[in-house]
Amino acid sequence: MTASQQLITIGMVILGTVLTRFLPFLLFPAGKPTPNYIRYLGTALPSAVFGLLVVYCLKGISLFSGSHGLPEMLAIAVVIGLHAWKRQMLLSIAGGTLCYMLLVQFVF
Repeated sequence: MTASQQLITIGMVILGTVLTRFLPFLLFPAGKPTPNYIRYLGTALPSAVFGLLVVYCLKGISLFSGSHGLPEMLAIAVVIGLHAWKRQMLLSIAGGTLCYMLLVQFVF
């Protein structure tokens, strides 16, 4: 990249960051009530994103070759167990990820 291309790239990254940080405050000021569809998205999207991540992570598993999906299923069990026990999403995700990485690196 030339110097001018680098400056343009940096400028676009800065613009994109600033725009995504300030646009919600400009569209939805503090004095006005939040629209119903935005509140609906706030409640519906986290579950949808989780579902999408689960499908994406499990789409390449072959039950008839390799480790037969065992590390993935064990990590899912850890996520479910941790979430049922502590009800903390970050702990559940981190625990499942750590379990999966340890299983893949050292066991399977």
